[in-house]
This record gives sequence, C-alpha cells and structure tokens, in this order.
Amino acid sequence: MIEADELWSFVGPKDQVRWVWVALDEGTRRVLAMVVGDRSAATAQRLWGALPRGYRTGVTVYTDVLASYRQAIPRARHRAVGKDTGLAAHVERFGLTLRQRCARFVRKTLSFSKCEMIPLGALWYFIRLYNLCHQ
Repeated sequence: MIEADELWSFVGPKDQVRWVWVALDEGTRRVLAMVVGDRSAATAQRLWGALPRGYRTGVTVYTDVLASYRQAIPRARHRAVGKDTGLAAHVERFGLTLRQRCARFVRKTLSFSKCEMIPLGALWYFIRLYNLCHQ
C-alpha cells in the first residue's frame, strides 16, 4: 500500500508557492517518490511515473480527494480517502515531520530561499536521511 499527499512551501516571495508531492510505502514508511510542482494532474502524473515499476503494477495508492490524483493514477490502483479514515495518516505525519525538521518548509518561517535549487536540495537531503532511519 502506498500513501500519497502534497504539501506547500514557497520560494522567494510568498506568492511563489511550490507543492511537494510525496509517495510513502505504508509498510516501511520509506519515501518512494517525490516531485515538486503545482497541484495539476501533470504533476500528479510525474509522481505516478516516479514510483518504482513494481509499485505501479501491484499496489493500491491511497490519497486525499484532490481531483489531480484521479486523473493521473489508474482507477484500479487508486483509492481516494478522507483524513478521518486514517488510511493516509503516515504520509500526513511525514509532512509534519518535514516541517518540524526542515525550517524551509515551516509555514511561517524566516528561513526561506530565493533560489529554487536550495530547498529542493534540502528536501532530498532530508528524504535520504529519513529513508536511512526507516530501513
């Protein structure tokens, strides 16, 4: 089972919102894929394509009810669930952990970047350390 969700951050001025899309393995809690973009179906499709092939063919993906997921993930593999079900609780918790440990992703922060590459590098660094702790 995979859980997928998105969280927002910004680069430079606060009107430049970037969305971080994350897919998490429910069993191991490891991050399987991550993309940065807007909230469109094209970005959801990039997340789906970033998953390892074995996950795309045999696992169900649990997401929130954002329409972009329905357009990108095949119907047989997708389940849209509400937050009250708890079926996407681990990926929601991952977003909170990211915001706690990486100051660039805190909603009201003084730590932000003017260059788009810096938060992306910080995000990949965090994910690599996170995955090492969840082996």
